[in-house]
Amino acid sequence: MADCCNSEERKTVRSEEEKRAIRSRLNRIAGQLQGIGRMVEEDRYCDDILIQLSAVDKAVKSLAAFVLDNHVHTCLIRDIREGRIEVVDEIVDLFKKFN
Repeated sequence: MADCCNSEERKTVRSEEEKRAIRSRLNRIAGQLQGIGRMVEEDRYCDDILIQLSAVDKAVKSLAAFVLDNHVHTCLIRDIREGRIEVVDEIVDLFKKFN
């Protein structure tokens, strides 16, 4: 999990393990998108393409949930403990964007 977020610089220091996990998921998503591009070029049936687009959508949402989970369990908790309660508004706004 991420070590910290620095609200002034807006950075999150992540472990190499976390970076690897995120990169791996992003690479998988990029591969899926490239595959969909090939399907379009090959004039594949719409249902097949839509199924793959749904898989990409789920993969992106899963990655977003992974990053959000880490954010809540590290940055948000730390900031609240340090008295920066304005981060609650930030997290509320993030949840609104997900819906």
